[in-house]
Amino acid sequence: MKNAVDIRRSEYGGAGVKFMFVLLVLVLAGNAGLNYVPVAYNGESFKQEMQAAVVNAFAVPRANPVENLKARLQKAASDYDLPADAVIDVKQAGNKLQAHASYTKTVGILPFGLYSYQYQFDHTATPTGFLLKEN
Repeated sequence: MKNAVDIRRSEYGGAGVKFMFVLLVLVLAGNAGLNYVPVAYNGESFKQEMQAAVVNAFAVPRANPVENLKARLQKAASDYDLPADAVIDVKQAGNKLQAHASYTKTVGILPFGLYSYQYQFDHTATPTGFLLKEN
């Protein structure tokens, strides 16, 4: 009689290889997330800080609002771990202030330097909302 179970040697070991492949993909995705997310979060937080600083400088007039705004943005740049070569420009256009910041930061996506992403930040903050409405 013939056995009901056929021996299929070509099907052995498939689950282990698939598991290792899925594990490798998950580790690479986790590494990319651990490296990219903090850089993107700091960039978005700096955008919000820029907007708040511009509105604050516009709403509360001081002796030298341009220098005060630039000092506040320089402090925020160090707080949010911006690179040293970040360009922060503050200028006064008429009666409103405008702040512009740009930088590029290298983010290692794949381990061992296999792939690096250039995170580019370029944002201009101007006061908006009810402060600019004239009655």
